[in-house]
Amino acid sequence: MTFPTDQDLAGLDCTAPRTKPCLIIGEVAQAHDGSLGMAHAYIDAIATAGADAVKFQTHIAAAESTAAEPWRIKFSKQDATRYDYWKRMEFTEEQWRGLRSHADDRGLKFLSSPFSLEAVELLNRVGVAAWKIASGEVNNLPLFERITATKLPIIVSSGMSSIEELDVTVKCVQNRQLPLTVLQCASLYPSPPEKVGLNLIPYFRQRYGCDVGLSDHSGTIYPGLAAATLGIEVLEVHVTLSREMFGPDVVASVTTDELRQLVQGVRAIEKMTANPVDKNAAAKDAAPLRGLFNKSVVARSPLPAGTVLEERHLAFKKPGTGIPAQRWPELIGLKLRAAVPFDHLFKSDDFERNLNQ
Repeated sequence: MTFPTDQDLAGLDCTAPRTKPCLIIGEVAQAHDGSLGMAHAYIDAIATAGADAVKFQTHIAAAESTAAEPWRIKFSKQDATRYDYWKRMEFTEEQWRGLRSHADDRGLKFLSSPFSLEAVELLNRVGVAAWKIASGEVNNLPLFERITATKLPIIVSSGMSSIEELDVTVKCVQNRQLPLTVLQCASLYPSPPEKVGLNLIPYFRQRYGCDVGLSDHSGTIYPGLAAATLGIEVLEVHVTLSREMFGPDVVASVTTDELRQLVQGVRAIEKMTANPVDKNAAAKDAAPLRGLFNKSVVARSPLPAGTVLEERHLAFKKPGTGIPAQRWPELIGLKLRAAVPFDHLFKSDDFERNLNQ
């Protein structure tokens, strides 16, 4: 497997201008635990949090698994085999249509990752906004051939792929002139900060000339916010209704409250990055505040007429409507025309020799 070197990554523009809002996907995966009612509850929660899309995974046990498939982690006490678990995660086509309709009603794009050709055909009939290809399916060329034939946009997770493998996948999609997004993804649950790989986001953008994003498994909002500053087009995060929920992905998920914070944060970052500030113009806009917060040179004590100013005579206080504090050296040696009281804000005509303001 080949990965980009430091030389490959050097000099990349990490602040590419965003041309469209980031699509924020709430990933349900198997968090519904086979409950149709729970799946619908996730749609409502993700919509209420402000995300743009909801994503499921469509598993058809007989089409994708065998009794020999091992557990990644044996988390379920009710399923004797991994195959049994996938079987319990299945929904009927009618049920998938109901989920799609519910997502439409809540203004969410409906997505679901297929894990077999049969799942592709089912989802093609149900209707999806795009195809999201899970990391483990990137090398499944029959699946890819069928998906590209639908002419829908494709989102690819890169988690388990080498650069050479991604090159083949990307070429397959781009040869068909289909919209493509490549997501940086660390296939660790949860992903520690040092494994998130934000550096690969601008690398993928430059290498493939396509939209890029992050599929985050950290279980926090931090990588998503950091990736938003890089101008990503897609952000996918696993979602759980509670950290006390059952399931293998809970540790790598954000709660619905955290999803709401993430959405708000990404939208704020988009506004910040889309509106660069001209420092001189900002200083001009702040001119009315300068008089309130800047310091002026004032008399440290009452001073009689004819006093020749020394440093010990001066203090620096608000407001900033007198001679600016930074000009105090210019006052040393000047003679007062008339007596001034304590805290007097010096002005040019206080002196026998005029001070140009």
